[in-house]
Amino acid sequence: MSQRPSHVPALPQSDVSAGVGLAGLAGLAFWVLVCRFWPQIVDTFGLSAPHEVMDGPGAAMMALVFSGTGMVGWSLLVDKVHRRPSTGIDWSIKRPLREVIDISMTKIAGLWATWAIIGFAYCVARWYWRGQYVFAMETLETAAPLLFLGAVPYVLWLDRVLVNPRDGAWHFGAMLIGREAWDADEVRKHWLAWAVKGFFCAFMISIVPGGFGAIVRSDWGAVVHDPVTLATLLIETMFMVDVQIAMVGYLVTMKPLDAQIRTANPHLSAWVAALMCYPPFILMGDGDVLDYRQGGAEWAFWLQGHDVLLWIWAVALVFLTAVYAWATFAFGLRFSNLTYRGVLTNGPYAFTRHPAYLSKNTYWWLASLPFLAASGSAVDAVRNTVILGLVSAVYYWRARTEEKHLLAEDAKYREYHAWMAEYGPITRVLRKLTRAITPKPPMVQPPVVQPAE
Repeated sequence: MSQRPSHVPALPQSDVSAGVGLAGLAGLAFWVLVCRFWPQIVDTFGLSAPHEVMDGPGAAMMALVFSGTGMVGWSLLVDKVHRRPSTGIDWSIKRPLREVIDISMTKIAGLWATWAIIGFAYCVARWYWRGQYVFAMETLETAAPLLFLGAVPYVLWLDRVLVNPRDGAWHFGAMLIGREAWDADEVRKHWLAWAVKGFFCAFMISIVPGGFGAIVRSDWGAVVHDPVTLATLLIETMFMVDVQIAMVGYLVTMKPLDAQIRTANPHLSAWVAALMCYPPFILMGDGDVLDYRQGGAEWAFWLQGHDVLLWIWAVALVFLTAVYAWATFAFGLRFSNLTYRGVLTNGPYAFTRHPAYLSKNTYWWLASLPFLAASGSAVDAVRNTVILGLVSAVYYWRARTEEKHLLAEDAKYREYHAWMAEYGPITRVLRKLTRAITPKPPMVQPPVVQPAE
């Protein structure tokens, strides 16, 4: 086995600093504590306010403001991302409004039409009007007038300093208006980006209140001595962090923050692999095609009565979920599925290219123990093990399609990809294991050419 070189070159610099995610995490933690101890705050300051914990949907959505403010503040004041060339902004231009008004109006028409079409899709898709999605639809309905009206001053302001104000939204608007030449490729990129936002924003908004409310209401003192309930609560907390930070990432795809969607994944295979992991297309839910829990039981069932093992398993599962949450808040303002928004090389991404997928799938294997069947059926055990293997294969597929997209977009990602393959603490090991278990093709000897007489 080859030895690791004594000199390891530095990783390419990350487009997102570690401080961004930490600032968002600090803002979120502050608001969670305020909501949790709101009755005591009311008493201390003699406030005329309800004397109860704030665990409702409104408080959950307000958490986005606190985490988002922290990340935006750090990005602008510390990292000064608004001055990066990758924003497409030149603050010294400052065109007169009369020079950009026609461009801006075309772009606003394109944006308004885009949002109207997405709204129509929400309207006709039945799943958006059932269960937790109802909250998302109500929220978007409330926000829609602000979005439509706010687009006008924002676009007029931004177009004055953009190096190229004729972006995808402009090309789509130009296509609709029909007065100027437009680029079909730019329209396609525009719609791929907004398809990502339209689909995932609705889903993420729908799950924001549940996790937040559960954490704020929880009685931490009652669970500290029980490994199962403590681990469950900590895991819920990590998922709440993941949802909150990710939701901010979907909302603030703005060029002044250098958080714009530069391109959405253009490969159909990437969309198929991703969408089958989310409702309504999800295949891993109860009773679905890739449900690996039929006749099985969770880790607490199999390890009950073995306190030491329960604690070991609890620590492992919490650790894996913490890595998963870390992989999200490390993105800061740039988290999003199926998009390229810059290259992240620090945090858990300094160990492996796909820490979220690796930690999530390892968690599922440890939590579900699919090779053990509570039903007593060996068939259930085999089925569950094979199906969870297929679920992990789906995430491997997702990872490869994402790499295909990013490798084509950014030389920095190509450098990062090569670095991880050669020096990544986890990726390097997995790569060697893959090579070790993958059959090598037989060596084909070249034909011997007899010298001419």
